Amino acid sequence: MPASLTAVLLGLPLTLVVTAAAFALGAVGGIPLMLGLRSRFTPVRLLVRLAVDLLRGVPTIVWLFLLYFGLAVGDVRLNSLGAAILGLGLVASAYLAEIYRGGFAVVPKGQTEAAQALGLSRTTTFVRLLAPQALRTVLPTVTTFLLMLLKDSSLASTVGVLEMTAQATAFSRQNVSTAGLTPFFVAAGVYIAISVPLAIAARVLDARLSGSH
Repeated sequence: MPASLTAVLLGLPLTLVVTAAAFALGAVGGIPLMLGLRSRFTPVRLLVRLAVDLLRGVPTIVWLFLLYFGLAVGDVRLNSLGAAILGLGLVASAYLAEIYRGGFAVVPKGQTEAAQALGLSRTTTFVRLLAPQALRTVLPTVTTFLLMLLKDSSLASTVGVLEMTAQATAFSRQNVSTAGLTPFFVAAGVYIAISVPLAIAARVLDARLSGSH
């Protein structure tokens, strides 16, 4: 196995950990934000809108720096991995909240009215009726965002997480005369090798959901 590939693969586990953990945090955190964006109470809706726009408007790398270098409780502060996951997760929650909101917006209002006429509770209507329909709508967009998050996980290297980009950079610096840009091409190939099967799996799942619907 080429040395450059070995070096890049050393960072693969952390790349996957950062991506998966940040996506999970965003997927869960996006739900209350989405509900806030759909709230009937104007102050709540405006406050959540401000939070979402702030999270999306500030560059992700700035959030990582703020969390890693600026967030501390006494002598305790986030380590590099925690700051990367939290920063990317917060940004992901804002983007996914907007994606969720768009998915629920296209569900016909008649669905909710019919559920109310049948005496279904708001929770049952949301979980059993509206959410499955919204999921089918937003799945392709969520998958696209996951692929973007996989690439954005490389930003974790800026706060010291030794993921693939950081490992490629370190190998290139240690082998300046021989490595050149090779480690970065290798890293790009690994990103593609992960992204393509994920995109195919998402299309298959989307087709199955559409067929069942």
